Amino acid sequence: MMTARKLRKIKDGSSFALKLILGIAFICPLIIGVAFSVQTEEALVTYPLRLFTTDPTLENFMEVFRKVPLLLYLKNSVIVCFFAIIGQVVFSSLAAYAFVYFDFRFKKTLWTLVLMTMMIPGEVVVITNYVTVQNLGLINTYLGLIITNLISGTAIFMMRQYYMTLSKDFKEAATIDGCGDMGFLFRIATPLSLPTISALAIYLFVGIYNAFFWPLLVTNKDTMRTVQIGISFLVTSDIISYGQILAGAVVAIIPSVIAYIFGQDYIIKGMTAGGVKG
Repeated sequence: MMTARKLRKIKDGSSFALKLILGIAFICPLIIGVAFSVQTEEALVTYPLRLFTTDPTLENFMEVFRKVPLLLYLKNSVIVCFFAIIGQVVFSSLAAYAFVYFDFRFKKTLWTLVLMTMMIPGEVVVITNYVTVQNLGLINTYLGLIITNLISGTAIFMMRQYYMTLSKDFKEAATIDGCGDMGFLFRIATPLSLPTISALAIYLFVGIYNAFFWPLLVTNKDTMRTVQIGISFLVTSDIISYGQILAGAVVAIIPSVIAYIFGQDYIIKGMTAGGVKG
């Protein structure tokens, strides 16, 4: 029979192994990209190709910043991600709270519809979304980039699953003390669900930050483009510089790597916190 100490060791070992695998998966492409981005164009087309060079150069990075306003594109991406994540966390928390603590007509039907949205590819609704955004006059605006990312079935599902793990005693004690639903949600449930919210925020950041198709549709002004659209301009019909493309990709991927490094613990905690049947 396993003792609590052995179980803890197994749990810690599994957690470390998972972190190591995720870390390698995230860091290896960045290392390869950095290694090739500091090589000259001549070195990248020679055979055999070497991963590391004895004569590194930053010329590719300087040329990227001369060709495209990459810092502007990064700023646009961060703004879109920030407000989209805030919106999703707020709206999904409210919706999940209603599904867990409220009783209303067609509750199961609505929940089934929420689950069904998780199975529908985003490309299916892209035309209707574009027409809606265009009719609202939101082309080339931050709101046009953000509005389709303000709610998702996945976010509602994650928050609902976590709220279902909270003891009913918390809600009953809060009600006895005169705490209403909004008070309980924002003063008790939300602080307790910070690991799940953090995991959700990182998950959303990576998805929204790396989005390409939607920003391509709703932006045609250079000042409103996101970083993923911006680095695509490094590929021209005249000449393709692999070193510059890799340099742009390295700059673009840095925010995602930083988000993972600081949020890896929350990702693991958040993904396992809601492991209950619904």
